[in-house]
Amino acid sequence: MENALLVGLSRQIALARELDVIANNVANTGTNGFKARSAAFNEFIMPIASAESFQARDRRLSFVVDKGTPIDLTQGAVERTGNPLDVALRGDNYLVVQTPNGERYTRAGSLQINGQGQLVTQAGQPVLGEGGPIQFGPGETDAKIAADGSVSSDQGLRGKLRQVRFDNPRALSSEGVNLFASAAPAIPSGPQARLEPGAIESSNVRAVVEMTRLMQVQRSYQSIANMMSKSDELRSRAITRLADQQA
Repeated sequence: MENALLVGLSRQIALARELDVIANNVANTGTNGFKARSAAFNEFIMPIASAESFQARDRRLSFVVDKGTPIDLTQGAVERTGNPLDVALRGDNYLVVQTPNGERYTRAGSLQINGQGQLVTQAGQPVLGEGGPIQFGPGETDAKIAADGSVSSDQGLRGKLRQVRFDNPRALSSEGVNLFASAAPAIPSGPQARLEPGAIESSNVRAVVEMTRLMQVQRSYQSIANMMSKSDELRSRAITRLADQQA
């Protein structure tokens, strides 16, 4: 009976983790460049059960183990905005962003110019060009980004956006504000990397699918809770009857 409770608890912990992942996906449905994640789990088989009186075929216990949250790298829909500082990334490229913790990477191409004249993300982090942060001088106008990543104004070329890719992009870890970190070094995308100016890549979250998953998780969680409650009730009855027999 203890085994049933432990197995049920392991599944509830896994479902709670999946619920967190779904909630984060739904919250970022409208975040440009966001990549959805899913929850993955493995079966962990205990070599023996806690009760040694079981028959041999019943001695293996199967638990649920968190395997991680793999990222969905499918391309989001490209939406036209007409903003000359918006860019939609094509393929497996990422922009490089400067943060206090070092270089980070993003697919969010909705850019702007801050009060210091730097090209930054919506969250205010400087976007790096091939020569470092891209800077505009006072009074410059007509800032725009070309398809090859070149950034210019009425005063001429101001830099070129640095684009990178990764041998294993699924190993990227999320760091909030739509940024990714990588333990492996980034690889320059090369001259073939192209952008779509005046557009952004929308989130690849499928809201209907996520809401369906949410309902399934809630039902599974409730079903396991009911099973554990019944197991606990059976144990209480067994203890009561044993006490009555001894009395």
